[in-house]
Amino acid sequence: MSLTNAFETSTLQYLLTTGSVTRPTAWYVGLFTSDPTDTGTAGTEVSGSGYARTAATFSVTGDTASNTASIEFPAASGGNWGTIGWIGIMDASSGGNMIIHSALDTAKAINDGDVFRIPTGDLDITAS
Repeated sequence: MSLTNAFETSTLQYLLTTGSVTRPTAWYVGLFTSDPTDTGTAGTEVSGSGYARTAATFSVTGDTASNTASIEFPAASGGNWGTIGWIGIMDASSGGNMIIHSALDTAKAINDGDVFRIPTGDLDITAS
């Protein structure tokens, strides 16, 4: 996973200056059919057909954060979502800012009626 450019800057400000940084208070997972890149504004997030970002919570052990509960998106309804190849961790249920993004190990086509799930502990974010 990669931090977006904006959150790389915020992290450095937090670690290496005395300036204040506003941290997110909620986290949502978004699904993408094209790479959102480090700008956090590129890529194509799924829209329509019942799609909505899904809230996530995390715990941290050592240098890895993992989701503490299953992340389950609503079923695609009234159409296909396309092939999901990337995810983004966002600070809002719509709009807002992308914090982190990553390509999936395996892209997954989501067709009408399919549900996209990330089991508990399967979304790992490692700082290195």
